[in-house]
Order: sequence, then structure tokens, then C-alpha cells
Amino acid sequence: MTSASKDKYTEKQKRKAEHIEDSYEARGLPEDEAQARAWATVNKQSGGGNKVGGSGRETAKASKEAARRSSARRAVATRKGTPRPGQRLDRMTKTELMELARKRNLSGRSTMRKEELLNALRKAK
Repeated sequence: MTSASKDKYTEKQKRKAEHIEDSYEARGLPEDEAQARAWATVNKQSGGGNKVGGSGRETAKASKEAARRSSARRAVATRKGTPRPGQRLDRMTKTELMELARKRNLSGRSTMRKEELLNALRKAK
């Protein structure tokens, strides 16, 4: 897969993409798919190449920070397993609570709101 020049990216961004790509390949993704996802992640988290020059477009600092938080939340939500020790149920997203309820085989979970999920999971402990 031919890719565009990465000259506008910092060395840190290039290293980050390489590490992400290695992680995807370790999970069994083809090399080209892993590379595409890695660069998409770097772009999402940092707003693209950070070196000066180019078309003059710049992503605002607040926008970059929001993208990083959003990306990190999605990454955590996709992890499998039970909550980490010390992680409180009320700090989990509804998606995370639904996954935990599924693992604990709680009936009626698909129609529950977040508060109902919290109560049901607390009772199931």
C-alpha cells in the first residue's frame, strides 16, 4: 500500500505510529491494515502532522485535547475483561456497564438505563 509522505510528522508521532502498528500486527491484522489504523490513530490524537508549513490549517489545542480524550475512552471501552481493581462502577460508561452485565449474564440488561445497570450490577456482586 503506497502512503503519502510522512515528512510533516514529528519523530515522536512516527514512533507512536510504529508502536501502534506493531500492536495491531501482534493481534493478527495484516500489515497494511495495521499501518492504516496506526496513522489514523495518530491523526485523531494529534490532529495530523505537527511540523510547521503546509496549507496553513491548524487544529486548535482544545480540539486536539478533546480528540485524545475521546480516542482514549474508546480504546478503554474496547478492552475485554472485568473492571480493573479499584475501578468504581459509577465511573464506567454505559457501554462498559453493558459489557460487564453481559459477562455476568444479567437478564433484562438490554432495556436498562445506566442507573438500572448500576443497581443490578451492585446487587449481583
